[in-house]
Amino acid sequence: MNIVSGTVSTIFMDKVADWLMRSALAGDNLEDLVRGFCERIAAAGMPIARIHLSFSMLHPLYDALGFTWRRSSGLSVEGYRHDHDKPEVFLRSPYYHLLSNNLEYIRRRIPADGPAEFPIFDDLRKESITDYIAFLQPFGDQSVQGMMGSWSTDNEGGFSEDMIAALLRMQDHLAVAAKMAVLDKLANNMLTTYLGGGAGKRVLDGQIRRGDGETIRAALVMGDMRQSTNIADREGRQAYIDTLNQFFDAIASPFNRNGGEILSFLGDGFLAVYPCGRHKDPSKVACDSALSAVYNAQARVAALNRERQGKNLSTIRYGIGLHVGNVMFGNVGLKDRLTFSAFGSAVNEVQRLQSLTKKYSSEVIASQAFAGYCGGDWMTLGDEKLRGVGQRVTILRPKPTKELVGIEAAFDGAAEDGLSEAERVILLHRGTKTPVKQRPLLDKFLQ
Repeated sequence: MNIVSGTVSTIFMDKVADWLMRSALAGDNLEDLVRGFCERIAAAGMPIARIHLSFSMLHPLYDALGFTWRRSSGLSVEGYRHDHDKPEVFLRSPYYHLLSNNLEYIRRRIPADGPAEFPIFDDLRKESITDYIAFLQPFGDQSVQGMMGSWSTDNEGGFSEDMIAALLRMQDHLAVAAKMAVLDKLANNMLTTYLGGGAGKRVLDGQIRRGDGETIRAALVMGDMRQSTNIADREGRQAYIDTLNQFFDAIASPFNRNGGEILSFLGDGFLAVYPCGRHKDPSKVACDSALSAVYNAQARVAALNRERQGKNLSTIRYGIGLHVGNVMFGNVGLKDRLTFSAFGSAVNEVQRLQSLTKKYSSEVIASQAFAGYCGGDWMTLGDEKLRGVGQRVTILRPKPTKELVGIEAAFDGAAEDGLSEAERVILLHRGTKTPVKQRPLLDKFLQ
């Protein structure tokens, strides 16, 4: 690309700035904001060939979200996971140079050949890049959040002084708009991470007062790890925490999709719900989904235990209770310290069903109310008097099924990209139209 004039229209740049302000006020998500900005700045006559932007995020699993826009191919999105290693290539990157020298920006002309100051320049040469500007833009003097990025052009004459001035001005406007989008996503991430997707959405939609809530019908799943105290005493605190996270990755993740949601973690156990309508068909769909997730969870824990046995670690045992009924769903607690959860008699009953797995030496126990909606073979274990329930409850367990073999095979091949299911649940960028690649955290500095 060859731009004859070195000037960029101030009027068009003002239009881009106005659009950023409107998008920020409208609450546009970060991806739409970045894509719209890149496309508009190129349409305004800026000879931009490539833009990279990374935004640091406060998130339990991810450190940053990165976007790379190319004039030839559009926008790609990457999530960067926590990683404390500093590979040699990072130490030779432009961003490390900025960080280590406390610089706000660097500019480099990129010749067609000769030695490259930074490894990334070899890749940029393949895209015919002639001029490169990298920058750091904190979101406040004391903030750990911020924006890091680079502007690249394939214009024969590189960036003119007018172009650089326009980019720096747009950079400020973009940082303000992006900060608002990042803060909005931060609230969403935290609520999704700690409350779950459905509960988090309810809170964001305004269910924030004590007593706010509703009564819903749902299939209920209560899971619990056995002999956790012995594991903690034998293996130590950190090993126990690692074991507990492995357990949750294996057993709880299947209940967080296909209509299910992990509502809360209770020590070494969890509660999952499958909301449904009050008629037979939606109840059957919810219970079938929950039972399918049980088979998946059993296969996953079996695979985990084989891996642990190979490392001479103890076998993880567990119990799962299944029930269906009406539950109250909403905010309870103190006026200034609330939790969003499900409660009521059905929740108490599924907890007691889960505890009966010890008595009957069964990994899974279901109520007749739950099993009646599901297909497959069930074995009746007996009638039990559950505390707080007037009549005795028939309890059953599912008979072994060949379905486990297929599920386990699918699970064995599901981790090729290095992601646990827990990480899949909490992917930083939700609803993206482009694939979210998973790379080590510090790769973001290589762009």
